[in-house]
Amino acid sequence: MTVIPGQPGSAELSELPEPEAGAGELLVEPVLLGVCGTDREILDGVHGEPPPGHERLVLGHELLGRVRDAGGGFEAGQLVAGIVRRPDPVPCACCAQGEWDMCRNGQYTERGIKALDGYGAELVTIEENFAVPIPDALGTLGVLTEPSSILAKAWEQIERISTRACSVHERVLVTGAGPIGLLATLMGVQRGLEVHVLDRATEGNKPEVVAALGAKYHTGDVTEVAKEFDPDIVVECTGVAELVAGAMRHTAPGAIVCLTGVAAARELSVDVGALNNELVLENDVVFGSVNANKRHFEQAVNALCAADPDWLRSLITRTVPLESWTDALERGDDDIKSVVDFSQRG
Repeated sequence: MTVIPGQPGSAELSELPEPEAGAGELLVEPVLLGVCGTDREILDGVHGEPPPGHERLVLGHELLGRVRDAGGGFEAGQLVAGIVRRPDPVPCACCAQGEWDMCRNGQYTERGIKALDGYGAELVTIEENFAVPIPDALGTLGVLTEPSSILAKAWEQIERISTRACSVHERVLVTGAGPIGLLATLMGVQRGLEVHVLDRATEGNKPEVVAALGAKYHTGDVTEVAKEFDPDIVVECTGVAELVAGAMRHTAPGAIVCLTGVAAARELSVDVGALNNELVLENDVVFGSVNANKRHFEQAVNALCAADPDWLRSLITRTVPLESWTDALERGDDDIKSVVDFSQRG
């Protein structure tokens, strides 16, 4: 599954030499590969960077694969997820400690995104230290590990910040009921919190998926929704400018707002002075969270294993064969998560 970064319409299935595992690497056969907005943006030419000396980039970063040969503590046939980011070569203080998701100098690389080929091929290699075991009991639902790792990190950071004072945080607003928003909701419910989800969809499967977790589904204006229950935790998962601004402004005192979405460039009029006063006078915290390290992948696996398998299956709304992989990137009104199935032949 390849593309020329910066060139819309360049997506194709390419024939590449079969990879060979080097020292400390596993040879892995992909089983399922999830796709997300990042993949769509790379196909649209918005960003993406091929490996040095290459024109094309192999896409794909949400991997569930099967180890072909035993090695490095892994058994042949074992399911694994592949970590996306690699530490920078310098390395910075964070990368040197295994916290590459917090890279300080921007010289990191990412499988299928930045300067490293991804997992969208019939055979790939993964460094043993960047492969995460997936329990057999989780099975193909392990394809949700990578997106879940993003929320595992977000919740870890929220919980660290919440210890700064005597504040009690128990009412959560999640903006967006896509895969990231729904996984954020799952992890909030698993923590015993009261979770509310705001999305623009008024029909379809999203309200039912939220209700199945015991969370409450809302549509409409973020200000009016927030007034209903005064959230003290907000997980913003859309990147929509209006929701980002609303998420920061309409919260309980001492609130924590985690921004996980990347906003498209657009102008929005915001009273920065009023926002500043609200954040300062109410001791609020707003922070951004992106990517994940190995610890977060392991936390994600634990969260998925603790979830209702039928609920997790409801998130995977479309499966396509490798030959039709670009179809997985077309968004339907009722789609939540689309995956490419490497066992299917078109």
